[in-house]
Amino acid sequence: MRKANANRKKLIALAVLCALLLAAAAVCFVKAALLPDALVSQKAAERWRGVSEEKFAQVSCMLPVGSEIQLSEVYTWRYAMIKAMEDAALDVSGDFTLWTDAWSCGGKLNVSSAIGKGEASVTAVGGSFFDFHPINLINGSYIRESDLMQDRVLLDEDLAWLLFGSTDIQGLCFDIEGRSFTVAGVIEREDDRASKLAYTSGMGLYMSFDAYKLLRENAGISCYEFIMAEPVKGFARSTTETGFPVKSADIIDNSGRFEPLRLMKLALHANERVMQTSGVIYPYWENAARYTENVCGSLLIWGCVLSLLPLICLIIIAVKLIRRGRDYLGEVFLPRTRDNIEESIRKTQRRRWERYHGKH
Repeated sequence: MRKANANRKKLIALAVLCALLLAAAAVCFVKAALLPDALVSQKAAERWRGVSEEKFAQVSCMLPVGSEIQLSEVYTWRYAMIKAMEDAALDVSGDFTLWTDAWSCGGKLNVSSAIGKGEASVTAVGGSFFDFHPINLINGSYIRESDLMQDRVLLDEDLAWLLFGSTDIQGLCFDIEGRSFTVAGVIEREDDRASKLAYTSGMGLYMSFDAYKLLRENAGISCYEFIMAEPVKGFARSTTETGFPVKSADIIDNSGRFEPLRLMKLALHANERVMQTSGVIYPYWENAARYTENVCGSLLIWGCVLSLLPLICLIIIAVKLIRRGRDYLGEVFLPRTRDNIEESIRKTQRRRWERYHGKH
């Protein structure tokens, strides 16, 4: 009796442990699924696709220091991208809805106004940059490639307070390296953990790449991003590896970077991944994505590890139930079924015999 009670307590303790492990594993899996949602810059292809049935891929090309490109090379690549889609039997005539692109680079510039001055981190942008990076606006509007004047800039909150003591400053003017610029609006930095950790540049602003070139003649594009139709999986990446102007670029397929198997492989080879030899300085949004990849990969591995004991117990229980079912089938169910069938046959034969002899 005592042995039976002890075994029952052990089984209850094991069941509770398995339940706790499964709950912890579920938390890991759910967090791994939800964390990438905070990185809106990685979801540009989904937003671009909208309700279309066409599949799209988002690809980023991070260029090593000293291998930056200019707008002429962007235009050359655009032609190659359109040609690749035409060769894949995609209809690109008459509109450019099958692709879009953006480019950027970073730097430091001196800024000043009537009430403040300092050094600001600059992100010089072009193309449809804010379609890829829809940073929240506190007020004002984004700057666009189609703007007639390239003297409009976006400030973050810190720089707005330094220069004007307020964030309600749309239309006000200040100087960058002695040239006058107008405030298009004020943005707030991303508040997810990964972006907060990745952005370490301090107060900053966004300006057009063309305007930045006027201040820094040697500036070049260090990050090029694009979205294109993808008739078959891997089409965009293979097209980029074949035709992009800089062969040493770090090419990243943003669309598939958070697939579970890929994340787990990255986590298992994390030590190799930290060995960066390409000479690429990643922008903060890419560092945030890489950080999130590492976290999600680790969470998935932990989820699998935590699920291991409950899974083993489930297999053992399933095997025991199968064995019991097989024994019950062979020793009880089949003999009982056979007896029932035989008894039914006997009763049927007896009724027939009684009906036959009753008539005679």
